[in-house]
Amino acid sequence: MSFFGRQVVIAALTANALRPLRSFRSGVISFLLGFVSTELAPQLLVATSLDAAAHLPPRRRHVPGLVLACFSMLGMGWLVRQSRRSRVLLEDALVQGLGAESTEQLDAPTPAERATRWRRFLNPFGLRDARVSVQRDVAYSEGGRRARLDIYRPAQGEGLEHAPVLVQVHGGGWTVGQKEHQALPLMHYLAAQGWVCVAVNYRLAPRHPFPAQIIDVKRAIAWVKEHIAEYGGDPDYVVITGGSAGGHLAALAALTPGDPAYQPGFEDSDTSVQACVPVYGVYDFAGATGLRSATQMRDLFLAPRVLRKRWRDAPEEFEAASPILRVTPEAPDFFVLHGTHDTLVDVNQARLFVAELRRTSRASVVYAELPGTQHAFDFFHSIRSGYMVSTVGRYLTWHWNRHREGLDVEVS
Repeated sequence: MSFFGRQVVIAALTANALRPLRSFRSGVISFLLGFVSTELAPQLLVATSLDAAAHLPPRRRHVPGLVLACFSMLGMGWLVRQSRRSRVLLEDALVQGLGAESTEQLDAPTPAERATRWRRFLNPFGLRDARVSVQRDVAYSEGGRRARLDIYRPAQGEGLEHAPVLVQVHGGGWTVGQKEHQALPLMHYLAAQGWVCVAVNYRLAPRHPFPAQIIDVKRAIAWVKEHIAEYGGDPDYVVITGGSAGGHLAALAALTPGDPAYQPGFEDSDTSVQACVPVYGVYDFAGATGLRSATQMRDLFLAPRVLRKRWRDAPEEFEAASPILRVTPEAPDFFVLHGTHDTLVDVNQARLFVAELRRTSRASVVYAELPGTQHAFDFFHSIRSGYMVSTVGRYLTWHWNRHREGLDVEVS
């Protein structure tokens, strides 16, 4: 491809990252083009700068291409700046959600966590960690190959006992996805610090319409409660996280412990969790928020592909599947994260969900809204995902310490 052709492509990616399209169908395209280029802005900035520099000499100069390169470099510089601001915004979210007195009890970020880990940018997709061992495809029920989970533990895990447990639920629109492919930076970070992390598969729609997905997630939680001590985990302290559809399933599971409709055949099993960290999740299946984006998702995707039912024929099922309509005073602690540039799930769903949690729940609610951030920003190593992982890790470690001390999480 010519220099000009390369710069046209880079400029288009930069423009999409800065001003993504937000309609239901074009938003999918914006996401597919945008989430990688947004998080890899430092690498693209360096590559574009080198490419432009090579075409500055008169015999190679291409003025239109250089103009596009200047636009892209300015735009990517702005994206890098937004990513670096995430650290401050995440810290502010903890203070606002927990209060200054509580946040003083969190471990201070280490110099390594404060610093941008530039070495990781040479291989942002290198997600293996020698400090962590993984036991794959452990069966949590008799549901076939989808009823499997992976267990992440410290590599030197002999003698591990009563470790805090994280359950990770993958996304993929309830129709695709694998446990091996998401939240790896977070699970490796926590497992290296002594956690036991459990990544869960579940049956997929449309072959298995909802609520098969939430039933499987709850079966996995019940299995964790019964068996995780064999792997060094503490069954009395389980938190749950997930992104996108996984964020929806994590939030719904956290808000419906013991719901017999979602626990057929294991109604008496304990499926409660101590905290929930949904990331760019879906909180409104029913269109109850009145958001146009939510009703479009309901009618154009959730009804035909996920529930396989029309809204007007079974509104109660859409409502039951909406975390925003399942909030009670007994809800566990929540740490909700969402990006303002998310073109798959409107950030207003997260804002309204958090507002309902704060209005109804007696537990703490932390909300971090990250400017300029697309869907799936935490799939691999980046400036923003690094800050997000260390902040969530510090929050969960603090939460675990409060649990061990027998203290409720209080909001100042």
